[in-house]
Amino acid sequence: MSAARRLCGPIDVATAWQRAWAPDRSLPLPLLLLAATETAAVEGISAAGSTPESRRRTAAADAELLLYGPLAPRPHALPPLPAGVSPALISHVVIEALGLEPLVIDLGCSEAPAVPHLRPTGAAGGGVAACLSGGAALPPQRVEALLQLGRRWGQRLVARGRPLLLAECVPGGTSTAQALLSGLGLEVEGLVSGSLREPAHGLKSMLVRRGLTAARLPAEATPAAVVAAVGDAMQPLAASLTLTTAAAGLPVLLAGGSQMAAVLALALALAPAEQRQALSRHAAVVTTAWVAEEAGSDLERLLARIGERWQVEPLAFAAGLRFGAGCHRALRDYERGYVKEGVGAGGLALLWQLRGGSPADLAAGCDRACRQLLGE
Repeated sequence: MSAARRLCGPIDVATAWQRAWAPDRSLPLPLLLLAATETAAVEGISAAGSTPESRRRTAAADAELLLYGPLAPRPHALPPLPAGVSPALISHVVIEALGLEPLVIDLGCSEAPAVPHLRPTGAAGGGVAACLSGGAALPPQRVEALLQLGRRWGQRLVARGRPLLLAECVPGGTSTAQALLSGLGLEVEGLVSGSLREPAHGLKSMLVRRGLTAARLPAEATPAAVVAAVGDAMQPLAASLTLTTAAAGLPVLLAGGSQMAAVLALALALAPAEQRQALSRHAAVVTTAWVAEEAGSDLERLLARIGERWQVEPLAFAAGLRFGAGCHRALRDYERGYVKEGVGAGGLALLWQLRGGSPADLAAGCDRACRQLLGE
């Protein structure tokens, strides 16, 4: 797979995936799911913006950079980061080179992106999710409506016959991912990554314990009830889209790290037992090398626990993109443990490779775009 690393999953399935994404096959349809949670306002929880206030515009700013690129005017300035540069820059370089046209879905962010996008209305609509620590993150009826919306949209997308690439931008989303996984019965403390250089494991675990205690979920709580208690709006829509697309036999690339592992877990929890093997063959978590190799988390072990829980072999890959000495410092910060992933960067970097591009050429393209963005 041209320097892409397989984290886990059977070899024959990996070979099938290479065929599914071969150059003579249809390019995937990328969906960028934007969502927000007040969990992101907790001090020390996220580096997707240096302050809680700046994190309110992160999703809008990233969507605008993804679609418009580094040189075009963008209404929302990128929030200041402790180090590095938005992963939307990586994703933009790939979509521009491959001619992809992402569909942006705003699931209730504080500030809407100034790009063409969809925003659910009715029961599926709503604003920012409450902090997970309160145990009532989303209204249960909204979660059910998002699951139904994912099925309807998934059926329409399946009719196009194209693979699906799901990306996300949810500041605070690794915390809601850990909460969802914990609520589904998995032991994941210390395994979930995050945007901070050193994942805030202690803080996340404290919030998760508070949230699950406050929620008072019964032992037989449904997956939807767990999402309503401690999740975010991206999770039910993404899981439902994944289920519907995989059931039709089309590949689904879950472009992200811990958050997409949580989406996979939710999809498995929602799926009938007889459908879980097929789901695990058609859906793959794809992330960056910086998440896959992070010393402060363990995505491979996390996926193994998901597999044990639902008796499947999750499929996961890490793209080969690295930023060497010749790249801009803001990109080399990725190698130092900053930023790591987001906005589908790992999945799109792998797609670049599967379409015949080299990681070195992608790094050079990102370097040019980074210098344009920073006016250098």
